[in-house]
Amino acid sequence: MIVAGLGLRSGCDAQALITLVLAAQERCGQQAALVAVPAFRYREAGVQAAARQLGLHLRAITPDELLAAQPRCVTRSARAQAALGVASVAEGCALAAAGPHARLIVPRLTGGAATCAMAQGEDA
Repeated sequence: MIVAGLGLRSGCDAQALITLVLAAQERCGQQAALVAVPAFRYREAGVQAAARQLGLHLRAITPDELLAAQPRCVTRSARAQAALGVASVAEGCALAAAGPHARLIVPRLTGGAATCAMAQGEDA
């Protein structure tokens, strides 16, 4: 399974998220099956709208899942670390949702108020 992981600021609009997911898909040449976001952003209007418009299922990643995925992340954000206690939100979400043996196929891309990364689970 291919997972698009998103990190975003509160109030990020759907179009910014869609643009990032499409750019990540283009970069790896594969279509995501799922969008994963931190649980505290799951109910954001932009997140819900982006998943709906992309036709993808949406999964909330718990703080424990996000923390457990951090050793497998390749990029680090001092801002995210200071604010959230994790250094990579998008990569962490993608890896957590794709499974314990997943690998990043697109490291964090940034765009305005959001980030996106793609991970591939071992079943893909």
